[in-house]
Amino acid sequence: MNAPRKICVVTGAHGWLGRRVAAELERRGWQVRSAVRRPAPEAVANGEAVAFQLGAAVPLDLCAGAEALVHCAYDFQVRTWEEVRAGNVRGTERLLAAAQAAGIRKIVVISTMSAFDGSVSIYGRAKLVLEKASLHAGALVLRPGLIYGQGAGGMFGSLVAQVQRARVLPLIGGGAQRLYLIHEQDLAGFIARFCAGEIAPPLQPLTAAHAQPWTFREILETIARGLGRKITFFPLPWRPVWAALRCAEACGLRLNFRSDSLVSLMNQDPQPDFSRTPRFGLQCRPFQIEDVLHNPPGV
Repeated sequence: MNAPRKICVVTGAHGWLGRRVAAELERRGWQVRSAVRRPAPEAVANGEAVAFQLGAAVPLDLCAGAEALVHCAYDFQVRTWEEVRAGNVRGTERLLAAAQAAGIRKIVVISTMSAFDGSVSIYGRAKLVLEKASLHAGALVLRPGLIYGQGAGGMFGSLVAQVQRARVLPLIGGGAQRLYLIHEQDLAGFIARFCAGEIAPPLQPLTAAHAQPWTFREILETIARGLGRKITFFPLPWRPVWAALRCAEACGLRLNFRSDSLVSLMNQDPQPDFSRTPRFGLQCRPFQIEDVLHNPPGV
């Protein structure tokens, strides 16, 4: 008889990164237990998924029998600091406690490069708080840069979609913001290797991105070049845009781009630490548009 496969719980497994992590773990022989808000009934019946929501009680069967946990989930529907702290921060703390009580020894928590001392966005501040709880629980805390890859979702997928459907794009703040990128395969592969016990957890958050910075404008121009499209940019000062987003949110509108996301974009970590990234075995390929588009022109 074949030995039962090891179980890894992946929260946010329906998201862009969560799906990639789950696929990589399954490729390496793991059984993935998806922790998502609305799992398919057949997946629940088969033990492949458990209904889970940050801020709610952790289901008793979520961590049972699992050897690893990868926490990708984050609730972007809540907006105020009080709501974020009650849901995302306290929810993560309860999840970590449940994992420790179940004897899970390999825990990965996805943070962000927006989390740093001096961060002014609610998102960055929340991640900074939950990083401390995660490190106390012995977790590997990763701060990914902008995640890209074929069929990308998240922010990068949104940028590709904007370039595909527009010839004129606003460039908020002039587009000089410096961003760092990581390919989804590099990130998912590193997470899977950690879960397999091949990597010891750093005692501090680990920056997960290639050290070469790209300006926001350069990224858009590279995407446009790969798609064979000519884009005209018009600069917009970011503070009036932020004020408009805040007004819309105050009126109850749910927008695809949040005012706090703009704050994160405009207030990046001025000195991210890449010194330990290769030392812990995380090799990040340099950004190339050919790694994003299925059929880029000229390839």
